[in-house]
Amino acid sequence: MSRIAATFSALKAQNRKALIPYVTAGFPFADITPELMHGMVAGGADVIELGVPFSDPSADGPVIQKAGDQALALGIGMVQVLEMVRVFRQQDDNTPVVLMGYANPIEAYDLKRGEGAFVRDASKAGVDGVLVVDYPPEECVAFAAALRAHGMDLIFLLAPTSTDERMAQIAGVASGYVYYVSLKGVTGAGTLDLGAVEAMLPRIRRHVGIPVGVGFGIRDAATAQAIGRVADAVVIGSRIIGLIDGQPRGQIVPVVRDFLREIRSALDGSTGSADSA
Repeated sequence: MSRIAATFSALKAQNRKALIPYVTAGFPFADITPELMHGMVAGGADVIELGVPFSDPSADGPVIQKAGDQALALGIGMVQVLEMVRVFRQQDDNTPVVLMGYANPIEAYDLKRGEGAFVRDASKAGVDGVLVVDYPPEECVAFAAALRAHGMDLIFLLAPTSTDERMAQIAGVASGYVYYVSLKGVTGAGTLDLGAVEAMLPRIRRHVGIPVGVGFGIRDAATAQAIGRVADAVVIGSRIIGLIDGQPRGQIVPVVRDFLREIRSALDGSTGSADSA
């Protein structure tokens, strides 16, 4: 059982929902990410999504695009991201870490180091899952199998426009959890339509047997609590990036930790369990 699967299993036994915060690796300071990841765990994070900076992100809105551009300017690439995970793992061997990004950095990594180098090195670093926005399920069966052989999960996005056929395709290769993008468009755009999410999740679950996380448009405790009533996990990214943008270095970790504690408390309240923060 992967670390992600074990985490969701333990949460289900406690009738709790997963809190999955996202941060761009190397933002806003090149060396702050491991410390920030520990702060997220202290705030109640169950899984951490770590964004791999990329110059041409197709699914990211302006907030995360700006963070990625700043990280790239600081020299952050896949090598540095894997090192951040290694540093994090020196003190935390339990919290799953998912790399979220695009195909180009993975393929460039293998091109320089040999076929299969990314999977090998990600596993050694302590990565638990990979979400590649522009990998369609029909083209990454072998990649998914390689990840699973190293104890890692391949996570996919689902959208309001996803067809039943597409969901079935994804169900055939996905593991860990699937990430339902609750809005049409890019990260940070639009207003969450809870009714539409509630209507979509049963349809997803007819095809997908693993947990379903919901992200895009979740910005505060109230929306997180509402999503927590129907989903298995709540994913928050743009809001966190916005909170830390421009903050003095010493305030970044406390700001994120305290924000996540509010979300964690609201999520636990939505299921009737005790506050873990």
